[in-house]
Amino acid sequence: MIIVMKRHAPEETIQRVIDEIEKAGMQPVPLIGTERTVIAIIGDERGLDEAHFRSLPHVSTVMPVLRPYKLASRETKHESTIIRVGNVEIGGQTIAMMAGPCSVENEDQIEESTRGVKALGANILRGGAFKPRTGPYAFQGLGREGIDLLSAAGKRHDMVTVSEIMDVRDVEFTASKIDILQIGARNMQNFDLLKEVGRLQNPILLKRGMSATIKEFLLAAEYILAQGNPNVILCERGIRTFEDETRNTLCIATVPIVKELSHLPIIVDPSHGTGKVQLIPPMAKAAIAAGADGIMVEVHPNPDVALSDADQALDLERFGALMNELGPITHAVNRTLPND
Repeated sequence: MIIVMKRHAPEETIQRVIDEIEKAGMQPVPLIGTERTVIAIIGDERGLDEAHFRSLPHVSTVMPVLRPYKLASRETKHESTIIRVGNVEIGGQTIAMMAGPCSVENEDQIEESTRGVKALGANILRGGAFKPRTGPYAFQGLGREGIDLLSAAGKRHDMVTVSEIMDVRDVEFTASKIDILQIGARNMQNFDLLKEVGRLQNPILLKRGMSATIKEFLLAAEYILAQGNPNVILCERGIRTFEDETRNTLCIATVPIVKELSHLPIIVDPSHGTGKVQLIPPMAKAAIAAGADGIMVEVHPNPDVALSDADQALDLERFGALMNELGPITHAVNRTLPND
């Protein structure tokens, strides 16, 4: 259930509604818009006195939310969420361009990667330090050392950083160093981890699970939102199907469907979605045409020697070409790129 306040309702009347919800033994989650505030109610609503809440000052309506993901639903918040981190907006007019290596390998590699992707127009630096690999003998990342290297590179070049987190024991450390924490596809339903990052205020990049439905995807986001963190960015990275010509099947239709169902921003990862460098540019362009708020791509200064995901990493020359190709598509949908 949600309580919609009247336009420009005074703060004290909003607080009174919040207090009344807490008195009823439920959790209020205020969602503050540009003109009005919506207060979502979390908990068992069966004994709720709707008439009482309707009678409170500056309450416009009290209404049920039909979707099981209350806080992520566009029923609850009609206007699209824009997440601000540093000098970057995700979900606004400018397409967020996340680029960098799959894995942070050493200081020279992350420095060259950072300098290169920033010069070519990326505004968010990605790099993995904790790597969930299918086989136990593959490169697992540098761990906390990699987080330190990524953080330092981002600070040197004034770039927002994003990196994956796998273990609740590393959340506090990583959140103190990295701007955006990523929950990978394998951990989309790691509910303890979702709850832990939900207690942060760092933006959380949530990747769709490899076999997850869109409903399950949004319910995973709900776990984070329900803990009080409103800064969730969704990421479509492909799902597992019977097709074996691509690493995954990149479902571009997820973008407009999510835009209809949810107010949360959504980006697309064509690197993991296809696993082939030649497919990254066309799928990135398709994602922007479909309404994606950002693109995440793997870029390595020398993919031939990359320690992970070499087959799907663009070199800097190809990344520059991609940025040039994205320009006309971005402008056609009335958006801009960071380097415009």
